[in-house]
Amino acid sequence: MDIAVIGSNMVDLISYITRMPEEGETIEAPDFRMGCGGKGANQAIVSARLGSEVVMVTRVGDDLFAENTIRNFAENGIATTDVIKTPGSSGVAPIFVDPKSHNSIIIIKGANNQLSAADIERASERIKVCKLIVLQLEVPLETVYAAIEFGKNHNIPVLLNPAPASPELVLEKVKNVKFIVPNETELSLLTGMPVDSMDDIKNAAQVLLGLGIENVLVTMGARGVYWLHGEGEQFLEANEVDAKDTTGAGDAFIGCFAHMYVRTGDIPRSIEVANAYAGDSVTRLGTQTSYAWKDDFAARHPGLLH
Repeated sequence: MDIAVIGSNMVDLISYITRMPEEGETIEAPDFRMGCGGKGANQAIVSARLGSEVVMVTRVGDDLFAENTIRNFAENGIATTDVIKTPGSSGVAPIFVDPKSHNSIIIIKGANNQLSAADIERASERIKVCKLIVLQLEVPLETVYAAIEFGKNHNIPVLLNPAPASPELVLEKVKNVKFIVPNETELSLLTGMPVDSMDDIKNAAQVLLGLGIENVLVTMGARGVYWLHGEGEQFLEANEVDAKDTTGAGDAFIGCFAHMYVRTGDIPRSIEVANAYAGDSVTRLGTQTSYAWKDDFAARHPGLLH
């Protein structure tokens, strides 16, 4: 196995709107789509579509959405041994996308709230053989801390996407991750510092580096990625694209970065390819429906994956 994703899955309920309604107002939306999502699942799907072998450790409910989620993992080549059914609702994410492709998202964690350290232990033999553990914050923080400790104990590098950012996250407990990948908003929430300028972003990222985290990757949407590490810094620009829907672009970046890093160990190269993959994803509608399979992506970006 290549990558263990320990995290969330959601059912995305995507409304394409002309504007948000005012309080007490009902308006008509021109389009609606339903699909599989959740930050953990999205990142796992991207890595798998690019050719990585992925273990997914997650929980689904016992509702109508659960079987579809499990089937979706299997159809994308992801091992489902550790996709556990639990009583209650699956995770759900109503998403609203405006004409400028800006999105607003509400998440109901549902079964994701039940993912525990015991689930990690149950999957330990499969996680131990992976080359990277990928985490997010749509599951209990104690589970995230347990996964980081598991990686430390078994010499497996950990990538933490601190999203959605939580003020309850104890930074001291995540200092052993190899990569932390926040966007600008998450970086500000994590550090309590402004991110209004590039200097602000660098100063806030330095706080995370000062904890002992080896690599801080700040994703900045259409601008690119700022990478800070112990030996220096680098800014890698994103490709200019005609964005139609930015939902899930951050997950596209992380899933592709994880895949490339496991394959090559080359961080700047992995960022470059992940930037291109995320940019490719926003040219199509939806979340997982926008994620390219390896051959399709390679055809649109010749030589990039090699």
